[in-house]
Amino acid sequence: MRFDPVPQQERLCYRELLLLADEQMDMVERYLWRGEMFRLLDGDARGILIITREGPDLFEVKSLAVSPSYQRRGYGRTLLEFAASYCRSRGGRLLEVGTGESPATLGFYEACGFRRTRVVKNFFTDHYDHPIYDGGVLLRDMVYLRRML
Repeated sequence: MRFDPVPQQERLCYRELLLLADEQMDMVERYLWRGEMFRLLDGDARGILIITREGPDLFEVKSLAVSPSYQRRGYGRTLLEFAASYCRSRGGRLLEVGTGESPATLGFYEACGFRRTRVVKNFFTDHYDHPIYDGGVLLRDMVYLRRML
């Protein structure tokens, strides 16, 4: 298993995975070109990750997706651990992630050591051109979680 940086010219090759993490492409493009993108390879590409620097010691996971055929096998946690190590090696003290209020997704991040810090009301209803559902839950608010590195 290894993590490879994805060059800018290859990022759109992972459009299908990017849209698993964030289902509206114009929203993905807000961070796609300014962040660092990595692919998790274990034979083939199992997942992707985009990390942005949001401050001197703050990084954010903007996109994390695992191919559906490889989900629930620990790859998501592996991607987050890589993100933590990568950010720590670049002077990061905090790693943040924003997600919808889906209990399964929030539970995943909390099980990976993240704690809720703030909520942006109506983020999904204000920024997306269609209703977004995750696990049967209509997403309205963006929940931010942080983890100390």
